[in-house]
Amino acid sequence: MMSGRFHHWLINNGSLTARLQHRYQDFRVKPLLMVYAKPLLDEAKPLHISAHKTALIREVLLMGNKKAVVFAHSVLPPGSLRGHWLGLSRLGNKPLGATLFANPQVKRTPLTYKKLSPHHVLYQHAVKHLAEKPPYLWGRRSVFSLDCASIMVTEVFLPQLLE
Repeated sequence: MMSGRFHHWLINNGSLTARLQHRYQDFRVKPLLMVYAKPLLDEAKPLHISAHKTALIREVLLMGNKKAVVFAHSVLPPGSLRGHWLGLSRLGNKPLGATLFANPQVKRTPLTYKKLSPHHVLYQHAVKHLAEKPPYLWGRRSVFSLDCASIMVTEVFLPQLLE
């Protein structure tokens, strides 16, 4: 993998939210989108849902010292928004990672990585918030599960993270 300077960010299995909160004195979550829509084709299969069904799609920017450093895209199937995760549809500017890592019963699949080209929809969503568009972006994805409910989180690392 030619992920270069993003490598240690991509492979770390801990809470990205906690790492960013530790790194930046001024860390916050900037909500962008919260809508019921069809997941991307490669998102439906790992979540064991039909690509024709809608799920709650949440997109946020993770901000460090007033700069966008990570674009996060989460897919929350309606069946997952109950029990322990009932409040996930109302997170607003609260980090999803804090909720996921707070419960030791939450299981996480191994991280998968992808170099996102300008043709990828998540690249297109992420660069809307950048002054300059890089030739590609690195992203990682995993599925979190608790009590037969699963949600997918994709984190796209933005160039400002390396500053």
